[in-house]
Amino acid sequence: MRTGIARLSNPIKYSMRSFRLPILTFILLGALAAFYYRAEESVRTETVQFQSKLVGKTLPYSIVLPPGYGLFTSWRKHYPVLYLLHGWSGQFNSWLGHTSLAQYASEQQLIIITPEGNNGWYTDSATVPSDKYETYILEELIPDVDSRLRTIRDRRGRAVAGCSMGGYGALKFGLKHPEVFALAASMSGALDATSRIDDESIMRTFGETNSIERKSNDVQQLAQEFPSERIKLLPYFYLDCGQDDPWLAINRRFSDVLSEHRIAHEYRQLPGSHGWPYWDRQVREVLRVAAATMVPPE
Repeated sequence: MRTGIARLSNPIKYSMRSFRLPILTFILLGALAAFYYRAEESVRTETVQFQSKLVGKTLPYSIVLPPGYGLFTSWRKHYPVLYLLHGWSGQFNSWLGHTSLAQYASEQQLIIITPEGNNGWYTDSATVPSDKYETYILEELIPDVDSRLRTIRDRRGRAVAGCSMGGYGALKFGLKHPEVFALAASMSGALDATSRIDDESIMRTFGETNSIERKSNDVQQLAQEFPSERIKLLPYFYLDCGQDDPWLAINRRFSDVLSEHRIAHEYRQLPGSHGWPYWDRQVREVLRVAAATMVPPE
């Protein structure tokens, strides 16, 4: 009897063990799937060490990917892109380091690129042939981003924005290259750059007073002289400025010029000054405007 009972119990134990492995495998796969979805539903940031042939330097840029970008269900989806430019004395990672950009990015379905512009005013220099910070953005950065990421590779899905020097650069890109961007947005734009002679980077970029580079990169003059028959081809312009900002008057004047020439835009004067607390607050709104202006993922 004892021997018979022992023989009967062995198949039961074997059967339980045979079920245990599939159950554990199923639990493990479920946990991995949950981890995968949780990770891919979060905002991801990456850094690219881009070697610019035009500038002859390493010009890194940060990538902020929206929630769900890496999900296998999104592999055929292409996203709009916002190029977010830093200000004078900033770096490519300033936006991520000084604001809650990654948190705000979780609210929108767009890719954000924060490039390195040094103190080059996003302009091809009048005095240093290799400082081609305008051409670099257009001919190197945008093609590199489009080749690496699932982007909407035309104007409908491309915007440019920035603060201070970057705000100037964004508006200038919109006026000089309207075929490239659907939106140009400025926060506290240093829009008087081409009229100043008080800074080494200004002189290095724009040269002496009355230089060709100053005239061809003056955003107010570009707006005033833009052909009326082509105004409908311009991107939508958004600009804001703090009420305690030293550049308030020039931003107000630029808005007046846009209004005089019936160029579609939105201008806001808000509490705040020229610094990161203000830009941290406003970049969230710029993301919202960018998402509303560009086409959604497709």
